[in-house]
Amino acid sequence: MRFSGLIIKRPAHKLLSGFTLLLCMIITPCLHGDELKPFTSDGCSMFPDGSLYDNTLWLSCCMAHDLAYWQGGSYEQRLAADIELKLCVTRLGEPVLGKLMLAGVRLGGSPYLPSTFRWGYGWSFPRSYAPLSQAELVMVRNQMLQQGLTPPSLTGKPDLNQ
Repeated sequence: MRFSGLIIKRPAHKLLSGFTLLLCMIITPCLHGDELKPFTSDGCSMFPDGSLYDNTLWLSCCMAHDLAYWQGGSYEQRLAADIELKLCVTRLGEPVLGKLMLAGVRLGGSPYLPSTFRWGYGWSFPRSYAPLSQAELVMVRNQMLQQGLTPPSLTGKPDLNQ
């Protein structure tokens, strides 16, 4: 490698081992599939769960939002989950906080950040925006049933008949 007159020689075995490691990191998740971790929630991540008078006032809004974030999915599904969080908090009489929470989750909830509250945090990192496959929807449903949670329909849309 030449760099302003400086020659850096790298042994071939180091280049090959680095390439092999990179290849394994890319291929291994594809070969083994991804496992869905059990649903967890920290409430309103980095935000109070309620007001001074009712310290869990909007906690249920955050829990529903966390459930959507745990599953992950498409960009449109994330946007819908974020807007639903804002609307839920607004319905509780806190429209300004709803807007503030919307801004926070839009900035901090990207699937590309290695955080515990990123979009799709139930799956291994990194995971991008993508609709859940039928097999992944079954995994979500089974995990929710095991945890006593109400699962969505297998189409990824709410089941209005429940």
